Amino acid sequence: EEMIRSQPLDGVVLIGGCDKMTPAQLVGAASANIPTILFTGGPMANGEYEGKTLGACSDCRFFWQEFRAGKIDEEELWKINAALAPTAGHCMVMGSASTMAVCAEALGMMLPGSSAIPATDNRRLEMAIRTGEEIVHLVKRGTLPSQIMTPNAFENAIRALMAVGGSTNAVIHLIAIARRLKIHLTLDKFDELSRTTPLVANLRPAGKYQMEDFFRAGGTPAVLNEIKKLLHLDEMTVNGKTLGENIKDAKVSEVYVDIIRPFADPLYP
Repeated sequence: EEMIRSQPLDGVVLIGGCDKMTPAQLVGAASANIPTILFTGGPMANGEYEGKTLGACSDCRFFWQEFRAGKIDEEELWKINAALAPTAGHCMVMGSASTMAVCAEALGMMLPGSSAIPATDNRRLEMAIRTGEEIVHLVKRGTLPSQIMTPNAFENAIRALMAVGGSTNAVIHLIAIARRLKIHLTLDKFDELSRTTPLVANLRPAGKYQMEDFFRAGGTPAVLNEIKKLLHLDEMTVNGKTLGENIKDAKVSEVYVDIIRPFADPLYP
């Protein structure tokens, strides 16, 4: 917030990634309230050890437990550690980093499809370039974060959180961002929306797959399209289009139907 206010900026691209960076940047941008787009570094590619797909930090904790229980020795622990974070990027499970990227896209503060592209995929570089171009258009339109992050947009973000089985940290972060915009989110609102939002993304730690798989299946736009009947589709986003316009062509092919489940056949209701 201090950096944005103290510089002669017409607009700002927030570049973050892990856990608390993304919500902290959105909090600052909400307070400064000049045209803003968020772009994250993206998730790591999947790790692998002895044929098992590894995910930081879910497997960090699991294998540390195994080591303490004497089921694996120190040498094997180091081999697993070497495979746990094989590329640049944030954790590749639906932890806080991936969760907040998904929520930010549902809020309308990221370009559609940008939250799940792996860090090392060339398409993330392409999306970075598009983000740089789009902030210029956003400045020319004069659209402010306070006009995008509305009460209904926060409801969309909460629905997305529930649909992907995201981190409970998102409850704290979304409430904090909303308060900077003088929007009062309550725990009751999270509870209310969760009771009618199915879990459709089959992602660790709640499910089976990881972010690399989620991206191939269609990512956040595909999830939002599955639950579109629950969303406020007329909410404006950073590219000047509504949420409904951004997700209308997002589909999940039959190949990936176990990764992003249909609304009528979710992982959990």
